[in-house]
Amino acid sequence: MARSRINGSLADLGAPTDLDRPAPMVPERPVLQTEFAFELPRGFVDGEGVVHRSGTMRLATARDELLPLYDARVMENAAFTTVILLARVITSLGTVPSITSNVVENMFASDVAFLQDFYRRINTEGHTRAAVSCPSCSHRFAVDLSGGSLGES
Repeated sequence: MARSRINGSLADLGAPTDLDRPAPMVPERPVLQTEFAFELPRGFVDGEGVVHRSGTMRLATARDELLPLYDARVMENAAFTTVILLARVITSLGTVPSITSNVVENMFASDVAFLQDFYRRINTEGHTRAAVSCPSCSHRFAVDLSGGSLGES
């Protein structure tokens, strides 16, 4: 077979080159979302009166769920488990520099209830969407429960 010089290399005339072959299909790996944004219904009011509503929560690890069980406050009052667990998995809240159990303790009860439901959704279902039906027409649709303004999803 005849050979010719192309760009300083030898190539068979008429033979397929790498440019003629389709690129191999590389399956895309699904991306695991580990942090989820939320917006508190009321907001955490810090010591200076600043309201913090937007935040992020990460997926919990087994360690996150086990460590509170050894905390003296939980041994005294099991309900404190929620406070410690939320303080471990909330990664940001507005401009609050550090999320501690004290921050969670001083949140409004409605915000703590929201965060408990949010925690359950992202750790068991992997997302913050819920299927709902319109009470008037029975139309089914999904809403995002991560918060935000009314009418947004």
